[in-house]
Amino acid sequence: MQTNYQRLWDQCLGVIEDIIPDAAFNTWFKPIIPLSYENNKFTIQVPSQFFYEYLEEKYVNILKVTIERVIGVGTILNYRVMVDKTTGGTVDYVTEPPSAGVKKITPKEGNKSPAPFTQPVAQDLDSQLNPKYTFGNFLEGKSNRLVRTAGETVALNPGTTTFNPLFFWGPSGIGKTHLCNAIGARIRELHPEKKVLYVSSHLFRVQFTDAIRKNTTNDFLYFYQNLDVLILDDVQDMIGMDKTQNTFFHIFNHLHRLNKQLILTSDKAPVDMQGMEDRLISRLKWGLSAAIDRPDTELRRKILLNKINHDGISISEEVINYIVENVTENIRELGGILVSLMANSVINNHDIDMALAKRIVAQAVRVESKSLSIQTIMEVVCKYFNLEISALQAHTRKQEVVLARQIAMYLSRKYTDCSLSHIGKVIGNKDHATVLHGINSVANLMATDKSFSAKVENMQTILKK
Repeated sequence: MQTNYQRLWDQCLGVIEDIIPDAAFNTWFKPIIPLSYENNKFTIQVPSQFFYEYLEEKYVNILKVTIERVIGVGTILNYRVMVDKTTGGTVDYVTEPPSAGVKKITPKEGNKSPAPFTQPVAQDLDSQLNPKYTFGNFLEGKSNRLVRTAGETVALNPGTTTFNPLFFWGPSGIGKTHLCNAIGARIRELHPEKKVLYVSSHLFRVQFTDAIRKNTTNDFLYFYQNLDVLILDDVQDMIGMDKTQNTFFHIFNHLHRLNKQLILTSDKAPVDMQGMEDRLISRLKWGLSAAIDRPDTELRRKILLNKINHDGISISEEVINYIVENVTENIRELGGILVSLMANSVINNHDIDMALAKRIVAQAVRVESKSLSIQTIMEVVCKYFNLEISALQAHTRKQEVVLARQIAMYLSRKYTDCSLSHIGKVIGNKDHATVLHGINSVANLMATDKSFSAKVENMQTILKK
């Protein structure tokens, strides 16, 4: 029948086995025999003095942290060293937390003098978080609402929610790095005692390679497995790196087993990570695995207006609409285009108008060709709603006609180079403000009503044929 101290030691070995290479584990930990656990003192037997000294030199921190986590803080580790195997003679050494420097105890001194272990404190650890990335400036939309909410939940109680790991993915430039930094910052704010680290997968791989070269792999593992929150950005960079993946696999297991929080991002969904170990992919899906989509029209507008207000510049609604409609893939591009507009405006002493906006946007993104006529667009819209084209010109407030007219204005703005004034003149003889209102109304409806959005997209499909 297995004793209590044997069960405790088996649990310790389970943790240690994930930390160090198999050869080192078999050589330095399998020969250890647990002897007793009494009065908060855990006694193990090691084969020789050299064995004891090697453990104290190479694995003292791993032993200390593991025993405290499995058995309890303040547990005293007592070594019993076999001096003469033929007579069974032993020498005892004890390791306790409260002193400064490991002290070896001779048989005459008994077990009275402690040997300390200094633990890194959270305040001493550089979290590598970017202070510019917070929840305060991470704007929410349909595309990121789920992961933002999950991130805020994780920050309140890291490691104890079902969102562990929290893994989210999506294309470049949609806010993944911003969000994971914001989660880390909130955790440090609410839980200053937690050791939080943000690191890119590329840097993790460089550190691991450097540790192998310098023969400091154990220190590398110990550092990462002593964290409370590990934020690993761009895990797809580990694809094809078998040794790095294997090492991270053990770190992941260790942290997850101890209810430490893992937050990971990627530009690929787990199913698309060819070259990543299956066992690692399965762990990425243990908690919450979710996508961040490209920002919709509403969120793009919100982000752009926030940047405009922050920089204190003046841009017409017409230019804003043009940027929001054409810069659809990447949030970073919105900021870059705004910077370019401001720079051109200041240097050339010129207002930010549509001509400048079109030139700058065309340099950054592929702008859809606008070769359709307003007449063609009105025909498609009216056919879709089963209306006569003359209905768009009539002075009526029938909801169906007003909506069809607004959609025609929206599509004319998107698929032609005509000014708002010209669009208004052709469609119902409306003024510039009415056209702008109609365009905004359609854009807002598309962002909030999936059924309506599908109708407009169907009309766009017909126009592109």
